[in-house]
Amino acid sequence: MSVAIHVNHITKKYDNGNITIIPDLSVKIKNGEFFTLLGPSGCGKTTLLRMIAGFNSIEAGEISFDDTIINSIPAHKRNIGMVFQNYAIFPHLTVQQNVEYGLKLRKLPKNEIQKKTDEIMKVVKIDQYKDRLPEKLSGGQQQRVALARSIVIRPSVLLMDEPLSNLDAKLRVDMRTAIRDIQKEVGITTVYVTHDQEEALAISDRIAVMKDGVIQQVGKPRDIYTRPANIFVSSFIGHSNFFKGHIELKGNEKRIVFKDGFSLAMPNLVDAVKDGQSIIITVRPEEFTIADNGLKATINKSTFLGQYINYEVHFNDDMMMEAGLSSEFVQDLGNANKFYELKETLYLAPKSEKINVFTEDGEQSLIKDVRKYD
Repeated sequence: MSVAIHVNHITKKYDNGNITIIPDLSVKIKNGEFFTLLGPSGCGKTTLLRMIAGFNSIEAGEISFDDTIINSIPAHKRNIGMVFQNYAIFPHLTVQQNVEYGLKLRKLPKNEIQKKTDEIMKVVKIDQYKDRLPEKLSGGQQQRVALARSIVIRPSVLLMDEPLSNLDAKLRVDMRTAIRDIQKEVGITTVYVTHDQEEALAISDRIAVMKDGVIQQVGKPRDIYTRPANIFVSSFIGHSNFFKGHIELKGNEKRIVFKDGFSLAMPNLVDAVKDGQSIIITVRPEEFTIADNGLKATINKSTFLGQYINYEVHFNDDMMMEAGLSSEFVQDLGNANKFYELKETLYLAPKSEKINVFTEDGEQSLIKDVRKYD
């Protein structure tokens, strides 16, 4: 039976307490949801997963499955399933023998083992390979075996640590779709660790973006992408162009002003903004339109990608949060009247309803109703 996971003010330290990996982390994972921990290497996402699994100790705080605190429950009694990036399936056992392994450890009746194994192999679409050894399977097929073996025991929680990182690009896309479909069909609460932003956006019900052991934002993929809570989230998920600017208040009108003087009305700014306040403005490549009046840009590079062209552009260095950072603009070919050549100049107008505005330190969004924790 699936459970909700409650992580309450946990701390993880190493080296006799001298190194803190997770300082004070709390999050609630809903029953049956696909929850992804996303962040760069070393941010603490795998450490958190291992704490939930029972492989790492907890120096402070509590982790609960529903109302049961599991801190002192050993890993083998937590009723979890684990899927690793290296598959961890037995090379000397057939597909069927690998899948039924956990059921045999639980000493279930032979006919029940057969029934459960047959059912899950069909769900995961490996029943046609049941008599093969792992060496006769592709990487994707081996990962399906690992997934089936973890699910067949009907765990309360399924934990997945970078399960697709050893697969090639096309197979990763195929397998992430399969994992999402299987998880929804089986309905197990799943915690998934990855550093791949596209993967996280494609498969998750909710995402927790982590940095230095701290959750920066929790939310649905679309909300995380369109309304990041700070500039770390904005820069880590997808590409953003970062501009310096300030707030201008004229009567009841709120405007943002870029360094070159170009300004936009922004009625969705929070009421607490002040006239003259320094800000950071982020614009994603698809949030520009070509206009007669806008931000002056020069084409440095163009990449044809079928449905659209991705242009690397150069804005005046004084306008940018950090000079020399790559800036991008995406042109949708379905609406394109002209293609641009290298060193050509154009004017790009940001879409005011799409762009994001942050405090000067980049730590807080100034857009109304942006939630750090959803």
